[in-house]
Amino acid sequence: MTTDWKDATEQYLDELRADLTVAQDTDFYLLESTLPEEAREIRTRVRGFVDKHVLPVINEYWERAEFPYELLEPLAKLGVVGSFIEGYGCPGLSRLAQGMITQEMSRGDGSVNTFLGVQANLSMGTIYLLGSEEQKQRWLPAMARLEQIGCFALTEPRHGSDSVDLQTSARREGDTWVINGAKRWIGNGSMAHNVIIFARDEADGQVKAFVMEREDPRDPESRPEGFSYEVITAKAGKRAILQANLYFQDLRIDEANRLPGCDSFRDVSRVLASTRGGASWESLGHAIACFEAAAAYAGSREQFGRPIGGTQLVQNTLAKMATDLTSIQLMCHRMAQLQEEGSWSGTMASIAKMHTADRAREVARQARDLLGGNGLLLDFHVMRHLTDMEVVHTYEGTEFIQSLLIGRKITSLNAMTS
Repeated sequence: MTTDWKDATEQYLDELRADLTVAQDTDFYLLESTLPEEAREIRTRVRGFVDKHVLPVINEYWERAEFPYELLEPLAKLGVVGSFIEGYGCPGLSRLAQGMITQEMSRGDGSVNTFLGVQANLSMGTIYLLGSEEQKQRWLPAMARLEQIGCFALTEPRHGSDSVDLQTSARREGDTWVINGAKRWIGNGSMAHNVIIFARDEADGQVKAFVMEREDPRDPESRPEGFSYEVITAKAGKRAILQANLYFQDLRIDEANRLPGCDSFRDVSRVLASTRGGASWESLGHAIACFEAAAAYAGSREQFGRPIGGTQLVQNTLAKMATDLTSIQLMCHRMAQLQEEGSWSGTMASIAKMHTADRAREVARQARDLLGGNGLLLDFHVMRHLTDMEVVHTYEGTEFIQSLLIGRKITSLNAMTS
């Protein structure tokens, strides 16, 4: 009997891929038993969305570097957009439930999670914290329904970690503000209806916030005069989220679109503080996905006549991965408690970001190694999470910046300035 080696190979690979969908235990410290009903229900609902809608299509979008617009309708129906915001069509969730959303979205894909984080936390959070009541009513309900997309334009080409040193300027002329400058790495920037722009007032030197409205971002004709953008291409991570460079050349924005709650960078920091911890929950989601893939693969991939999971080296690797994963889980859950108590601090946030991003990146690396050559393939999922973790390791402050913030707290000496 002649063997059809192509069919046999495809069948074998299909079996390996199918095994990756088998649920793996990641609750080594029994945190499941401590989850309130709200958080458990949210996690189950978002996980169902990810398994049904995200995982079947995300690799294709990731490979083409395209945003999966088809996910917006089912995502809106989840009822989770706006997370911590109360009213205006938003769910007003606890910090733990909010963390569950980020964890599960990231377990599916980092790009989809980044889209939601920019939309719900940074964009809507800025309007909620710094906008007038009229502005909240004008923008938030439509954004909660994903009928309007938002972006948060703070980072500039010359200023990443030192974002306080803004060069984008704003000059008032009657009831209009004239904006000049550039922003970089702006998630949703090319597709946003509501572009939140932070600029320094030429008159008093203070940072102000403005909302530039676009009727149809996908129609070049609806682009405001004085505004242009270019989507950043050739990315090796977060390929399914559109990040853009934004340019403002004498862009005019009405005074009615200035957010009155922003009079200095301290107000920007209020928004950033409200979102601190998101990168840690995202790290947890990526780590869970990679650990689950590695554990399932170790049980089904055979070499030298037995599953590779039966070897000491692989078990040692899985044990280290489980330990790192558990430390991330514990830190994230404690973080949510401290946030609810109002005890969360900048130093705590730096410790969490530094540790969780480092350990999750290592979990992803170990999973990639354990899957061997198959770990390089998108349909085994791990490589996508690994490259996304490289992004997470950088944004919201690199490991080096976080270490300097922690060191400043320990020593009372600032090593970031001369």
